[in-house]
Amino acid sequence: MRKNFPHFLITLVVTVIILRSVFYLQTFNGPTAPTAAKEVVVRQVVPNNTYYPVVKCVVNASARHFPHFKGEPQNMKDFLLYRHCKSFTLIQDSPMKCGGANGSKDVFLLLAIKTAPANYERREAIRKTWGNETSYKGLKVKLIFLSGVSRSRNEAKRMLQLLEAESLTYKDILQWDFEDTFYNLTLKQVLFHKWMDLRCPGAQFVFNGDDDVFVNPLNVVTYLSGLEINGLKKHLFVGSLNIGMPPVRDKWSKYYVPEEMFPGDHFAPYCGGGGIIMSGFTANAISRESEHIPLFPIDDAYLGMCLERAGLSPDNHEGMRTFGISMPKVVDSFDPCYYRDMLMVHRFIPYEMLIMWKALQLTKPQCKTSVDQVSKSAKP
Repeated sequence: MRKNFPHFLITLVVTVIILRSVFYLQTFNGPTAPTAAKEVVVRQVVPNNTYYPVVKCVVNASARHFPHFKGEPQNMKDFLLYRHCKSFTLIQDSPMKCGGANGSKDVFLLLAIKTAPANYERREAIRKTWGNETSYKGLKVKLIFLSGVSRSRNEAKRMLQLLEAESLTYKDILQWDFEDTFYNLTLKQVLFHKWMDLRCPGAQFVFNGDDDVFVNPLNVVTYLSGLEINGLKKHLFVGSLNIGMPPVRDKWSKYYVPEEMFPGDHFAPYCGGGGIIMSGFTANAISRESEHIPLFPIDDAYLGMCLERAGLSPDNHEGMRTFGISMPKVVDSFDPCYYRDMLMVHRFIPYEMLIMWKALQLTKPQCKTSVDQVSKSAKP
């Protein structure tokens, strides 16, 4: 027994050291419970294509002290509780959409289209018409769709499979792991700018719009090339300009903004989010300023805030109709004469896109109308 005692003692000491080491690793490197005051690194449960550190989005408990929090609509409560979260896993990526960071200098126009996961028909209509990535006047045009995930867990699983299939086929999907809601459109916008900073920094110009708009890419390219500016060095931000727009205080409105969140009487000038054209220079400026401005529930107003902070101004373009166009009742609403000079018109459903695209491609009609003669539809 005495002969074996030194060996036993050595074995005991080594065992204690090993157990203490394991305990130390589990204590300091193992998963910790999230708290309201601290964010923790996400343990990924979906494919991770993210190119930046992702932190888990946890509830900001202090948001419950927001004035009249209990009386706010549920979607506003959710927004306030998670407003601080700005980094999410990129589930579907298209890293070579622009040819890589270095190759992106050959991209003249990037079409960045906001879409919901279930809007497959809209995406297909865009791919088959104005988003088909044809070069215009020898200038390269690229298409990318921006999406979150469905709120319903069951639907989210199906939509993940759908977008994965689309991504494999077309390589034109960016999907982040956040709920795709109206109030999260601003988050989608901010994440797109971060993606562009890394994946497509050399793109000269960006068209940023909804998936129910009709775009005439030839007109857009003609307009932009006619400016004769370097989009990476000059500011440009045009669309349907809104000046002096007041915040909506009606709690049941889609556009509701609490006075405590924005006490001002009117927003900074901004362009309607249905369709905007910006230069690469301005896209980068917005990305920078978004680091300093908290997320806001109205995405187009948020872009106006970013521009204002950067000392830049939005401008109006008569060929961009966020609220559609109106025409005499006796005129066919699909008369291409009313669309041939437009850059973008909002509110098209998929079959209408196909009809209008075909009409504009088949003939070059002799029309008496011009952009200035086509009246705007009234704002809702």
